[in-house]
Amino acid sequence: MNPRVLVLPAVCLAAALTLSACGSGSDGSGPSADGTTTIKFVAADYGSNGQNPGQAYWQGVISAFEQQNPKIKVDLQVINWNDLDAQVKTMVQNGNQPDLLQTGGYADFAKDGLLYPAQEVLSGNTAIDFVPAMARAGEQDGTQYGIPFVASTRLFLVNNALFRKAGLDPAKPPRTWADVTAAATALKKAGVEIPLGVPLGKEEAQGESFIWMLENHGGYQGQDGHYAIDSPANLDTFAQLKSWVDAGLTEQSPAAVNRTDLTKDFASGKVGMLNGFPGQLADLKGMDVGWTAMPSKDGATKATLGVGDWMMAFKKRGHKDQVKAFLDFAYGKDNVVKFAKEYNLLPVTQSASAALQGDPDEKDLLPFLQALPTASFYPLSDPTWPAVSSQVKTQIGTAVSDPKKTLGALQQAAQQAGQ
Repeated sequence: MNPRVLVLPAVCLAAALTLSACGSGSDGSGPSADGTTTIKFVAADYGSNGQNPGQAYWQGVISAFEQQNPKIKVDLQVINWNDLDAQVKTMVQNGNQPDLLQTGGYADFAKDGLLYPAQEVLSGNTAIDFVPAMARAGEQDGTQYGIPFVASTRLFLVNNALFRKAGLDPAKPPRTWADVTAAATALKKAGVEIPLGVPLGKEEAQGESFIWMLENHGGYQGQDGHYAIDSPANLDTFAQLKSWVDAGLTEQSPAAVNRTDLTKDFASGKVGMLNGFPGQLADLKGMDVGWTAMPSKDGATKATLGVGDWMMAFKKRGHKDQVKAFLDFAYGKDNVVKFAKEYNLLPVTQSASAALQGDPDEKDLLPFLQALPTASFYPLSDPTWPAVSSQVKTQIGTAVSDPKKTLGALQQAAQQAGQ
């Protein structure tokens, strides 16, 4: 995912694994002479511009873990998101996979039989504490391999000041696509530069597209688990997006605009409406904005996108018991809450979610927390999804010009990826 979506559980985990990497057997997998076992942990760095660096956070968690578990040491390696996938791929190819890995996807490793089922490395109390929707998203062929690490959801974001300028009532945000059209038209007449932001640049085009698909009962795959990118519902969705673009109600070229840039434009008062995420909360402090459910075609759909990163345990080094001890510690409520607050992200455990919902200082996170249990996720358990997602990111933006051609080409590519 990226630094926006981090969740403490993983953080704790990584931290715990971070502190020590010395004194193990000759191959790094067996106990040392004094009976100490070292587990290797590789984690993504959720730090941003040198702030809240993951390395420091993990070391704090690991230090506390090792004090309680003196016979378990954690060797932590924190890797920048831009380099993580390539480095992990090399580790696995060389047979040097870690005990624990925290990254954006688990499907390939699970398919290749490299991972422990989650139930083997989590105590019962830890396993049942995960938000059920997140736990289900970690399943492949009925077995959970992906352990939720961090989460985020999406809501519709409105600039209340611009709404009032356009004669609109912020207390009545759009509920249907017809409402979006009416509001965007009014905002345009009022001189708002970008009435409706639709970032379909390669940064997160797969997410933006999925959000709108969900609001028309569509998605990347059908209920049978097969790709349905060019389904009638998705074609209809992009026909609607095209109509907004053609009417000048969005940015000029959505395929060339990334979410980060449009988020900055919203914060500077140039955008009237946008699909938003909890990572924006800090940047919007002091602005008069409103968060609401995603508007859908019929006004009845209450779907939203859920995003998550994952923890997974590799079998090769055989440290199942030590990994379980660390994960139980890392996913403790206080750890999860602490990390979620630090990064404005959503906890993946029910106990931490309940704690944040009762915290008056975190009231801005409440609507996102409430949306998570019913959120829809990418087809994460499908090993072909990373390759398909990569093509979606770079190509789907052109669907606002020719929905049938673009979605048809992506459907064909997805089918070929599964062969």
